[in-house]
Amino acid sequence: MLEKFDKPNRFVHRWLLTRAGQVAALKTDWEWSDYLGAAAVRLGIDRNRYLVTPGLYAVGTPDAESPVLVTANYKLTLDVVRRDVVGLNTWILVLDTKGVNVWCAAGKGTFSTAELVRRIQMVGLEKVINHRVLIVPQLGATGVAAHEVKKASGFRVVFGPVRSKDIKAFLQAGMQATPQMRQVSFSLWERLAVALVECSRSIKPLGLALVALFILAGFGMDFFSWDRARHGVWLGFLILFVGFGAGSILTPMLLPWLPGRAFSQKGAEAGALVGLILLMLVKTGVVLGLGLLLGIIATGSWYGMQFTGASTYTSPTGVEKEMRRAIPWQAAAAICSVILWRVGIC
Repeated sequence: MLEKFDKPNRFVHRWLLTRAGQVAALKTDWEWSDYLGAAAVRLGIDRNRYLVTPGLYAVGTPDAESPVLVTANYKLTLDVVRRDVVGLNTWILVLDTKGVNVWCAAGKGTFSTAELVRRIQMVGLEKVINHRVLIVPQLGATGVAAHEVKKASGFRVVFGPVRSKDIKAFLQAGMQATPQMRQVSFSLWERLAVALVECSRSIKPLGLALVALFILAGFGMDFFSWDRARHGVWLGFLILFVGFGAGSILTPMLLPWLPGRAFSQKGAEAGALVGLILLMLVKTGVVLGLGLLLGIIATGSWYGMQFTGASTYTSPTGVEKEMRRAIPWQAAAAICSVILWRVGIC
């Protein structure tokens, strides 16, 4: 049931023989490699290659009447699903979403009607089960048209709960979801988990920006001054890292309470807050102080805006609209900040 190039995986512990061929049966307990992999992708390490082979898998000892759960081939997603269905006998149909989770893949068009129909045909699902019902995650609904799947494959789509931990209760209730199962949460921990990914992705750009500021600070009428460069890069460090912390950490923490809807605005507000506190602690001239404040606001706004595509608050079109509006003034504020910073350290 898996493609020939698939390599043995630690999470496969045996094979089941079906009328359509052999199906890999998954372990439901995580091993050390699963925990390490989850931690790594949370930090953005090797994120684009953390995937599994699409195809049909099994949990427990499912038969022709067992339910079929549909999910993405992002390994962390499959890991969470197989852990949450421990004790069940079920099939798991994994779509080729290019290693992207269900929600994002539905928006990108890889967790789609066409891929679902194609995968049904590729694994010969009609030979494996007698019923014609597929349980698709609710967060995949934007990419899957149930009536088109029914027309093209004969399988009926039932949209399951938002969280895989509710699958057992959903099945026990006859595939009826409670209002709580339909609600999308975005708790403090969930927001900080997303923020960790942004932090890891920003290390290299921030390092390169500091190098550029060091060089820019050093040049002057006397050609290049190491003392001025060291002094200037320290202040540049404050702008970048305080602004980064405001946008990437403080903004998600205070998200429900910061005024406004735009993430760029929320990031700017967090930047202004920490920037003003910083100016009370660090003595600078008016020009340099204004440069620091503008830079922290612009940086906070930029990194706060990066959070918008990873939240439950916005749609893809809303993200694009916000970026078109915010980037020009962010760039203008950043340029003014660099000018004021450079003049202030002379």
